[in-house]
Amino acid sequence: MDLNSLGRLVLLIGIGLLVLGGVLMLFSRLPFLKDLGSLPGDVRIEGKGYSCFFPIVSMIVLSLLLTLVLNIVIRLINR
Repeated sequence: MDLNSLGRLVLLIGIGLLVLGGVLMLFSRLPFLKDLGSLPGDVRIEGKGYSCFFPIVSMIVLSLLLTLVLNIVIRLINR
């Protein structure tokens, strides 16, 4: 790989990280996403010197939302 190709790859990775950061900043402003991780059904076990967290319900909700969004995007692309 020559330096020109490597430079383009680094530039694309940087642009991708910039877009990802912007999307995460926008998602942090959505009120229903702030409650993820503290929904009823998320299991938190804390003891002396350890803690364990299982976000079961949050992951189910996130999975349903992503499935819905991806289905809509795929249906729009296949038209």
